[in-house]
Parts: sequence; C-alpha cells; structure tokens
Amino acid sequence: MKVMSVFGTRPEAIKMCPIIKELQKRNIKNVICLTGQHEQMLYQIMNIFNITEDYNLHIMQHNQSLSDVTCKIISNIDVVLKKENPDIVLVHGDTSSSFAAALAAFYHHVPIGHVEAGLRTYNLQSPYPEEFNRHVVDLIADYLFAPTKYAKRQ
Repeated sequence: MKVMSVFGTRPEAIKMCPIIKELQKRNIKNVICLTGQHEQMLYQIMNIFNITEDYNLHIMQHNQSLSDVTCKIISNIDVVLKKENPDIVLVHGDTSSSFAAALAAFYHHVPIGHVEAGLRTYNLQSPYPEEFNRHVVDLIADYLFAPTKYAKRQ
C-alpha cells in the first residue's frame, strides 16, 4: 500500500506528523507532499518529528488570492499524483491545501482519507473558507476520521 499525505500548514503538520510516524513504524510506504502554504512554520514541526518531504509544491506567492492558491495546488499536485499513483491520499482538516489536494485526488479516482472530519460550524461563511473546505472534503472522502463522537455523527 502507498499512502500519500498532503499538507501545507503548521496545524496540519502537528496532526499529520504522528500519523506519518505510525505509518513508518508499520512499514507502510508514505509519500509526503507539502503544498508550502505555511512554509517556514511547517519545517519547524517537520524537524521536531524528523520527517522530510518527498515533494514541495512551493505554491505561495505575495498577494495571491484563494483562487490562486487552489489552482496552483491542483495543477502542481496533478503531476505528483500521476507519478506516484498512491492507493490513498490523506488530508487534514479545513485548509485550502486539504481542499485542493482532495479535489485533485478525487479527479484521479484516488481514495481520500479525511483526518479530523465532521467538525462543523454550519455557516459556510464562518470561518471562510474553512467551513466550505471541510464540507467538500467530507463529501468526496472515502474514509472519514472524526476526532469525536459528535463529529462522527455529522
């Protein structure tokens, strides 16, 4: 089995690095793809866990819009998905990185695992765009890893 873990922010790294370490312990092939959404802060966490990425999309540029971020991630990760052909893509939470990576995996017919699924504010504008991102990722994910019993029911 080949798992592709995709994340780009410090909060995502904090949650995903222990999962990556567990996959490594179990000798499960894990491809790590960073979007670069929070590049400097991301490496602080990666260094603590002694994890290095296989890919970094380096998508951030000054004054870019959410549309720019999303389009760059989808476009750049497309190449990685074709090359690696993972059995599953893991994303975390509600970031634009998670949304765009999950959407690209969906387009490639790669199963998606959503870590921290099911959390809700029930207002797509608050927080924006995170609530929308979380809803869409839950909708297209094949595996929902909810952090609480309440989130599991959502």
